[in-house]
Amino acid sequence: MSKVKIRAEVVSCKEIAEEIFDLVIKAEEIAKEAVCGQFVSLYTRDSATLLPRPISLCGIDKEKGTLRLVYRVVGKGTKEFSGLSEGYYIDVLGPLGNGFELNSERPVIMGGGIGIPPMLRLTKEFSEKGIKKEDISVILGYRDEAFLADEFSEYATVYLTSDSGKIGLKGNVLDAVKEYKISGDMIYACGPTPMLRAIKNYAEENNVKAQISLEERMACGIGACLACVCDSKDIDDHSKVKNKRICKDGPVFYAEEVEI
Repeated sequence: MSKVKIRAEVVSCKEIAEEIFDLVIKAEEIAKEAVCGQFVSLYTRDSATLLPRPISLCGIDKEKGTLRLVYRVVGKGTKEFSGLSEGYYIDVLGPLGNGFELNSERPVIMGGGIGIPPMLRLTKEFSEKGIKKEDISVILGYRDEAFLADEFSEYATVYLTSDSGKIGLKGNVLDAVKEYKISGDMIYACGPTPMLRAIKNYAEENNVKAQISLEERMACGIGACLACVCDSKDIDDHSKVKNKRICKDGPVFYAEEVEI
């Protein structure tokens, strides 16, 4: 799958929760190739900032040629993106990385924090494959404010959790699995490393396959710099050691492939 760097037009940009922004860009060349679970790299206008910001794909509209990116403002780069408006242009590289394999008939989809947005596209694709709403279980873990939950509910049975109990069940995504006796034939997850580590252990203990999308700070985004490696069970052909490049080999892996 080829990647391209283009100058994309901003269709819209709005805040949907505190410091969470929903950006839609016109990027036909990338949208036609992109699959759920991949990401793009966005470049800032600041010449002092050389490295792009990787952002996962929340939505892919191949007919309109648009990409939807939902992200949290965490630094200068994402702060700049939050000020974009219709008609602006931004440099984008993509599609990058490897996405999810939709090889499930009863998927259990888990998203935590800013790992929630890419799971929306995944959920929608399962629905488009003809998987019934009652056979798609989605568990979302929030901090203090929910976002995108209503959109998930169009395609799946949705369970909400939060540490404080302010949103849904008090606890984490695995607490919801146990509380509501949720089961399926494949787990799909994206979120903070501690969450993914717990899901990996749960999957192994319960003999269920899991695909996990790892979150990591990236530099080049194309696998050249080795700044975003994780431990793996197999020797990497590129580095000749037991690691995987999250940006190039991932960000999606089968849980048993990596050590986190």
